[in-house]
Amino acid sequence: MGHYIPVVPRLFTADPLAAAEVLARGGLAVIPTETVYGLGARADDAHAVARVFATKGRPVDHPLIAHVYNADAARAWAASIPQYAERLMEQFWPGPMTLVLPRTTRAADFITGRQETVAVRVPGSPVAREVLRTLAEITGDPAVGIAAPSANRFGRVSPTTAQHAAEEIGDLLEGDDVILDAGPCVVGVESTIIDCSQRSPVLLRPGKITAEQIEQVGGVHLSSNSTTRAPGTLAAHYAPHARVRVTDAASLAEQAPDPAVGLIALASVPTPAGMVRLCAPHTDEEYAACLYRAMREADSLKLASVLAVPPNGAGLAEAIRDRLQRAAHA
Repeated sequence: MGHYIPVVPRLFTADPLAAAEVLARGGLAVIPTETVYGLGARADDAHAVARVFATKGRPVDHPLIAHVYNADAARAWAASIPQYAERLMEQFWPGPMTLVLPRTTRAADFITGRQETVAVRVPGSPVAREVLRTLAEITGDPAVGIAAPSANRFGRVSPTTAQHAAEEIGDLLEGDDVILDAGPCVVGVESTIIDCSQRSPVLLRPGKITAEQIEQVGGVHLSSNSTTRAPGTLAAHYAPHARVRVTDAASLAEQAPDPAVGLIALASVPTPAGMVRLCAPHTDEEYAACLYRAMREADSLKLASVLAVPPNGAGLAEAIRDRLQRAAHA
């Protein structure tokens, strides 16, 4: 990661212990995960969680994900876990997968959006896990959770670096709130969300963990029947200020030169003359990792619009198309 001057220097730390201490006292800590940076609060602290909603401008009926240290901690939040979900937990945790399960009394209404389910995840980031481990040690609660939606204004582009988070919400943090800087996120798009509150799982939000993997590991077929509300599933979401338009390589080749337009596409897709190349990944993994950074670059350059040629196929490509379609809907 290149050198940068922090937007709000007093907020930054590289020490997971400092972030855990802030969370234990009821403050907010921006924490890195392998997916995106999250705006964290203790998931059992109503006042701290209310600050998360206020800071993001997020509607209070939107459920939050409780990030916990391990599967045993997750079981303290879930009243029941079907066998297929146990298999998913064993295979994909720690990692970019969120499970929606029937809640216990530990999961309060201010976390669940007044639903009878709770979303839980064991993050794969070693830094996030160290914050959770230390917070559990400080509080004496091995199942303590951190509610951590993406550290951006509601509906905007998720941050994948600490500086992006500071640019988004740094001026709204206060007191001893901190931003824990652990460099760029390696995945770059939010976790896969799976509704496991019924007999068959339902994929609510695609991510790095694919539908094919869920069916293979879980030993069940995905259903499409769910009324559960989940984070990041609104039609319009993940949007920069620049207008996003999804296109294909053939249509792109017909575009007239325009220096106010940026391009996000695989490196194999030629850049039309006069267009600003924002991202030229060689793989779906690289595409996901640079997607949000490219959208932010478009805004930094004050571009009017962004043309995106999404990758084809299943798996992570599906998650990329999902984020682009929601960005284009805004």
